[in-house]
Amino acid sequence: MAEESTLVPVPLEEEEILPEAGRNTSYLGPTFTFLLILAAWELSVRYFVIPSWLLPSPTAISEAMMDWRAELLTHSIVTLYETLLGFGLAVLLGIPLAALITYSPFLQNTIYPLLLALQSVPKVAVAPLLVLWIGFGILPKVVVVFLVCFFPIIVATTAGLSAVPSTVMELIRSLSASQYQTFIKIRFPTAMPHIFVGSKIAITFAVIGAVIGEFVGSESGLGYVILTSSSQLRTSLAFAALFILTVMSIFLYYAVEIVERLCLPWVEKS
Repeated sequence: MAEESTLVPVPLEEEEILPEAGRNTSYLGPTFTFLLILAAWELSVRYFVIPSWLLPSPTAISEAMMDWRAELLTHSIVTLYETLLGFGLAVLLGIPLAALITYSPFLQNTIYPLLLALQSVPKVAVAPLLVLWIGFGILPKVVVVFLVCFFPIIVATTAGLSAVPSTVMELIRSLSASQYQTFIKIRFPTAMPHIFVGSKIAITFAVIGAVIGEFVGSESGLGYVILTSSSQLRTSLAFAALFILTVMSIFLYYAVEIVERLCLPWVEKS
């Protein structure tokens, strides 16, 4: 009679529960740290009697958010609209241009280096010129958001389209696949993880670009709220707008990540 094995297999349910439990506990550290910082902030302001116009307490910021909730909601919608519109234009124009650069040695040697050089131009310095050229309104803010988002998307897409292994390309050529088939079946699916990486970077920059545009010339938006409330010493209101901008950036980042998981279910997440 064969000797029975003494190994006890782990049930499948336990193997599935352990990673999920690890993911849940990973949020406890940042949450506890954030609450600890808020508590220390509140106690410091009260203990040292710091005036609210200099540094408001978290309680004062929350009160300002409640008192100005209608105005903050209106300005938040304006900033969100500018952010999404500029980001969408950057995606719609950046991905096709990256594909053209990948397939054209001429564009690789002419346009692409120029785009990389333009990336170093401070967008804060460009925003006043856009107001001078285009005028006031929503268009200059959208253009600033577009410029901020365009370069991360085009660089990431170009890198992704060029990341196909040489062995795969040789196999495709041996099968006499056309350029269109190679792009649809090989290059673009390979580039999609890179595109989403560039998009997640760009969407966080997009909020910054919208605020920069609102700083230069605007009568609406959260950047306008920060500028006017700071000049009027309503610092708690300025901090409330900053808090909403932070939440908006986080929300948009995870929204892009959800779209990535829906489009790329085969990509493993750490």
